[in-house]
Amino acid sequence: MNGQPGDERKTVLIGHISGVHGVKGWVKIHSLTEPKEAIFEYQPWQVGEAREAVRILKGVKHGKHLIAQLKNIENRDQAESLVNQSIAVYRDQFPDLPAEEYYWTDLEGLSVKLEDETELGRVERMLATGANDVMVVRGEKERLIPFVQGQYVKKVNLDDGEIIVDWDPDF
Repeated sequence: MNGQPGDERKTVLIGHISGVHGVKGWVKIHSLTEPKEAIFEYQPWQVGEAREAVRILKGVKHGKHLIAQLKNIENRDQAESLVNQSIAVYRDQFPDLPAEEYYWTDLEGLSVKLEDETELGRVERMLATGANDVMVVRGEKERLIPFVQGQYVKKVNLDDGEIIVDWDPDF
């Protein structure tokens, strides 16, 4: 990196280290991926605010939890030093998706407009509700707009940074 603006690779939070497991350096993992075990598919992890690159030697589901053995973490004391540290990966580590499918991280920050170009705000974050994903759009007020393509979401244009929706602006 030469320090020029835009040189930094985008990182995406995918979980955190939630505790230790045993005495041989294994850690418990809280995953934000879907399915949860997919967190082990990304290598290396960028751990903590310093974004230290960490390799996974082994990651498994253990009961209701996920646990991982990390390279160069060989005892409980070393593992404890990682508790509550974030786990991120570079956005360019994500596999390409089929057309009309999007990673939430790519939708966050996009402008949301009506078909007549009326701006409703920006996608602040996404929520999983079970029935469908929902965009939390922050503008002059907060709106919760279901991310249902065809019905409410008419067009997603990542290059232009916008989502066109069919939505009642008073709602």
